[in-house]
Amino acid sequence: MTSVTEIAPEIYRLSAFVPEADLHFAQFLVRDDEPLLFHTGPRAMFPLVRDALATLVDPSRLRWIGFSHFEADECGSLNQWLACAPEAQPVCSFVGAVVNVNDFATRPARPLRDREVLTTGRHQLRFLQTPHVPHCWDAGLLFDETTRMLLCSDLLHQNGDVAAVTESDVLERHRAALVAYQAGPLANYLPYTRDTSRILHALADLQPTTLATMHGTSYRGDGGAALRALAGILRELFGAP
Repeated sequence: MTSVTEIAPEIYRLSAFVPEADLHFAQFLVRDDEPLLFHTGPRAMFPLVRDALATLVDPSRLRWIGFSHFEADECGSLNQWLACAPEAQPVCSFVGAVVNVNDFATRPARPLRDREVLTTGRHQLRFLQTPHVPHCWDAGLLFDETTRMLLCSDLLHQNGDVAAVTESDVLERHRAALVAYQAGPLANYLPYTRDTSRILHALADLQPTTLATMHGTSYRGDGGAALRALAGILRELFGAP
């Protein structure tokens, strides 16, 4: 089943826990004049996410379908959503549009340039180009300037069946997940490049008050401090010795 939680004014977390993966898979709905869904979930989860979203807004009214990068849990059911919502358009990075989405999707994407703002009505969503953060060349994130929420994809991922939102520290759970992944077949889940720390500090400078992560609980508090601490954790685990 999918849980629905309002984690900021008119922003909802739709999440299903998958025991086999020990993970939550969360999507985020910005309910506005032009509703935006961030993350689609994989194709098999489409009916669950659609039915949960329908408790908040008519799915056919979706206008924007956003995601960080080209991956099954980010945009696997994109074409099912496009069939469901005739006015919807994918929204992603310029690289994502030209390299993947415009070939994969049944309708072309609206490509966003770094720092470009997408207005959905009351919400102003600034696009941040973040290559390889969390991963993939085409990665980018959305920052809602209206609520100061960062839709941050896989950043701060935590395993387990956790609460929808917390004001407690999530960094140690995130560190534990990364260490566990490094010991198994999911090693190198998060890449570390010469730009990783710079990108995370730039995100921190936005001073987000909520970090909406795909896998795990969303964090409410000093998001800037959490992202700076995350930069330190990734440097410690993956940076050059």
